[in-house]
Amino acid sequence: MIIIKLTISLKSSVRFPFKPRVQARKIIETALTYLKVPYEAQLDICIADQDYVAVLNKNYRNIDSTTDCLSFPMVDYDKPLDFTYVENDPGGYLDPETGAIMLGDIVICAQRVFEQAKEYGHAVLREFDFLIVHSLLHLLGYDHVTDEDRAVMEKIQKEILESAGITR
Repeated sequence: MIIIKLTISLKSSVRFPFKPRVQARKIIETALTYLKVPYEAQLDICIADQDYVAVLNKNYRNIDSTTDCLSFPMVDYDKPLDFTYVENDPGGYLDPETGAIMLGDIVICAQRVFEQAKEYGHAVLREFDFLIVHSLLHLLGYDHVTDEDRAVMEKIQKEILESAGITR
């Protein structure tokens, strides 16, 4: 298991039917182990209301609406899971106190977790874990701009969730 320094802030009054801090740690550790990330990892997660997410989406992506999740990577990648930049400049990417790789920040829209779980016909827990994994993959250099990239990302998301026992 990869030990991670994980900060989770709750900026939402929405209540989950599970402990989001515990669940986020569990699914992130599962994903990092599955992906064989060669570093201990550090990241921040904010679970926020849709108004807060909409402001971030407008400010950082120039999209004037809310979204289900946002990712703000701290590592540069030429391709997913390519840690060349980290190896060439560890001082720029590794926390000097812990040696953990500083992956970045994830923001999850609490309301969208519930809305999308209902829309897709699966549990709130599954949607929460999906959005965490999806966002984490962005922090690790994955994207879904092209159909090919989307297929790769969707396959990996599914495999990680299944390895954690999370299915539709």
